[in-house]
Amino acid sequence: MSSPDIKVNVKGVAPTPEGFGVFLEGADKIIAIFVDKNVGTAIAMMLQDIATSRPLTHHTIGHILVGLDVKVVKTVVNDLRDDTFYARIFLKQENELGRKAIEIDTRPSDAIAIALQQKAPIYVSPAVWDEAEDMTWALKE
Repeated sequence: MSSPDIKVNVKGVAPTPEGFGVFLEGADKIIAIFVDKNVGTAIAMMLQDIATSRPLTHHTIGHILVGLDVKVVKTVVNDLRDDTFYARIFLKQENELGRKAIEIDTRPSDAIAIALQQKAPIYVSPAVWDEAEDMTWALKE
């Protein structure tokens, strides 16, 4: 039996020369996932509850999910290969036709943005958590 996934919170977002670093805080360290400028900006805006005049891509995805009676159960950063993180979004749909669980492969940046937008928990698998570098120092700078 594998260890349970580690629940994390988005501790902060910081600009980098290529985009943004998204800092995920768990019990014993902070890891960073580097994302492109557009998704990094969207995540930062969601963290600060900044309204937009028009919906961003992640808002549109959220509206589609709500329209289809689909709930984001959780997101999991589940793999780290060649310095690239991978993630899954877990969805649940319940309606008069029945119940369905869906798991979708996605970029971690999109998973984080959608989780924040839908107020769903974010997790990191223990293997990824152990392999990822502790970036607590970087967030302090």
